[in-house]
Amino acid sequence: MSQIESVVFDVGWVLVHLNYQPLLNYLATSGQRYDMKEVIAAIDLEAHERGEQGGQQLLDNMIQLAPGLDRTLLQHHWVDMFTPVEPMFALARALSGSHRVHLLSNVGDLHWTHLDREYQLLSLAHSALPSFEARVMKPHREIYKLAEQRFDLKPATTVFIDDLLPNVESAKQCGWHAIQHLSPDSTISLLKGMGVY
Repeated sequence: MSQIESVVFDVGWVLVHLNYQPLLNYLATSGQRYDMKEVIAAIDLEAHERGEQGGQQLLDNMIQLAPGLDRTLLQHHWVDMFTPVEPMFALARALSGSHRVHLLSNVGDLHWTHLDREYQLLSLAHSALPSFEARVMKPHREIYKLAEQRFDLKPATTVFIDDLLPNVESAKQCGWHAIQHLSPDSTISLLKGMGVY
């Protein structure tokens, strides 16, 4: 195995956990209850995360879903759903001293701005490629190719960490090493097996 030079982290459910319940509770004050899958479909979250519609359009879509809600409160509940996974933040910081560390995330502009403002997300990495900037989302191979260009990656010396198996498999198809993240302990153990940590 080639020596690993670059470690690419997904963000959601790897570096941060998400709690949708406060948002759902606020949407329910409009008189209608939703589950998160319904909300994601109704607001066209994928278009937002591909950069086809900005955060303000996303909020417009949510207000159409639940009329009468306060836009400022709605934005607060939309962005304030994250909890940092401290062992993974620590891992990224530790690796940045010996490896190139990058972020590759399916994410929209509102969440991205909030994550960096509140948790200094970008300070963990040498560079980052959010999907709304790439205009394409994982697991499409194009985003991995864009990441190779932006991060100056060599696939054979790159390992990707993501919670979703399709994203992991797509990275492998591009020639990257890849780990499906299940827990900090399991990811650290697999990295150690690669001689990374």
